[in-house]
Amino acid sequence: MADAITSTGGTAAAAASTGKTPSKGIAENFDSFLMLLTTQLKNQSPLDPLDTNQFTQQLVQFASVEQQLKSNATLSALLTTVKASTTSNAASFIGMQVTADGATTRLANGSARWVLNPARNASQAAITIRDKNGGVVATRTSALTAGAQTFTWDGKTSTGTTAPDGDYTITVAALDSSGQGVPVKTEIAGRVDAVDMTGDTPQLVIGSIRVPLGSVKTLGLPAI
Repeated sequence: MADAITSTGGTAAAAASTGKTPSKGIAENFDSFLMLLTTQLKNQSPLDPLDTNQFTQQLVQFASVEQQLKSNATLSALLTTVKASTTSNAASFIGMQVTADGATTRLANGSARWVLNPARNASQAAITIRDKNGGVVATRTSALTAGAQTFTWDGKTSTGTTAPDGDYTITVAALDSSGQGVPVKTEIAGRVDAVDMTGDTPQLVIGSIRVPLGSVKTLGLPAI
């Protein structure tokens, strides 16, 4: 019987090498083990019955495989439920105004908006706006107070022309009154147009920007 059980384990390895799903391989081993066990019980010699300890070990193996099958089925059902719930929750963001971690937002109709959050007061802050290719489009100099504040760009470049609609990234280099650097956290804001569910985690689509659901900081009603 020990040889037969070893053969069953080999079947699992072969199934894995041929690309079969683990649950299918377990099910096949479970059926094979059950057949081997019942056949052995039917054909054992009355004068030389199966050793009690060996029989107990086989029953334990039988129960272990059965439990693993049930666990796999439960986990699959749980994952399906969680995915459906996540999809439903993400869809509820469509049309809402959100702020999220990030430095890239979209310029549309002559306006792009970021939320700047300095760790402390900055007497001087150099704000640089770059296009999607990394080229500097505009620069601004301003003092910043500690805490969240909105910075709006009107789309005017450093040469006085109007930048075309598109995605732009902001960077901020700030100094306090003693000349020490001040960390400035940037956030983007906008209306959620859609939800991208093609990846492992949902992403909110704001214009052409994709924001992971976990990066969302605030959520509000759309502007009227």
